[in-house]
Amino acid sequence: MNTDLSGSLIRVDLCSSVVCFSLVVAFCSSVDEENTMKFARWVFLIAGIYGLIVLAPQYFLESRNGIDYPPAINHLEYYYGFVGVAIAWQVGFLIIAKDPKRYRLMMIPSVLEKFSYGIAVSVLFWQGRVAKFILITGIIDMSLGVLFAISFRKVSD
Repeated sequence: MNTDLSGSLIRVDLCSSVVCFSLVVAFCSSVDEENTMKFARWVFLIAGIYGLIVLAPQYFLESRNGIDYPPAINHLEYYYGFVGVAIAWQVGFLIIAKDPKRYRLMMIPSVLEKFSYGIAVSVLFWQGRVAKFILITGIIDMSLGVLFAISFRKVSD
């Protein structure tokens, strides 16, 4: 296993968790409309940038992932399809960050996107079918999903 890469990605994931927690604390301290919009903008901006940083390299790590997390990937269309759709969602998060009020309804499928991955990875981990590192990525997505849900609830129509 390439521990240098895994260690770096775990540090990025843990740093993003700290940022998410800080955003929640900042948001809970003041809830006027300006701060609510600022919170939503930052949540979606950070999620989009983080997602692009984590997902874009996956286009070049297919064989490495097969070595680090066996078995090798047999259905490449699923692998590259997942990466492509996930990257498209990151762009969507960046669009929402530009104007959360205007794109508020797009926050609903954004929450579903985050929870669907996080729940699936959690179940797979408890079945012993994915590594601990993958569980960490699922926890990060679940955390972002909660922040997306808070943003949806607080951003008014």
